[in-house]
Amino acid sequence: MDIPEDLQYTEEHEWVLTEDNTAAIGITDFAQGELGDVVFIEMPQVGDLVQQMEPFGTIEAVKTVADLFAPVSGEVVELNTLLEDSPNLINEDPYGEGWIIKIKFSDAAELENLLSADDYKNLVQ
Repeated sequence: MDIPEDLQYTEEHEWVLTEDNTAAIGITDFAQGELGDVVFIEMPQVGDLVQQMEPFGTIEAVKTVADLFAPVSGEVVELNTLLEDSPNLINEDPYGEGWIIKIKFSDAAELENLLSADDYKNLVQ
C-alpha cells in the first residue's frame, strides 16, 4: 500500500496535495483497493462551493458506491475530465492521473484538521 509522505489525508481516505491556495484531491491507494474496480465517478461542477468533510460527489465501483468528502472548504476550480471516459485511472494511478478535483480553499487553517502520512498509516493498519 502506497502512502506518499508529501500528501495529507482524511479519515475518509481522501488525499490532498496543496499548492499555493489550491488543493488537488483524490482517493488513497488503500481506498481504491477496498472499493475494487472503479466504474463511474460523479463530480461537482466547476464553480460549485464545497464544505470541509461534506460530500462533494460519489465513486461507483463494482462492489459498492461511496461518497467522496471534501477535505477543505472552497470553490471547485478544476475537474479531472479524463475520469469521465477512464474512471479506472483511479485504480491504476490514484496519486497521479487518478486525481479527482481541485479546490481553491477558503480557509488554510482547515488543513490542520487533516492527517499526516504517518497518522494515516496508523489509521489503515
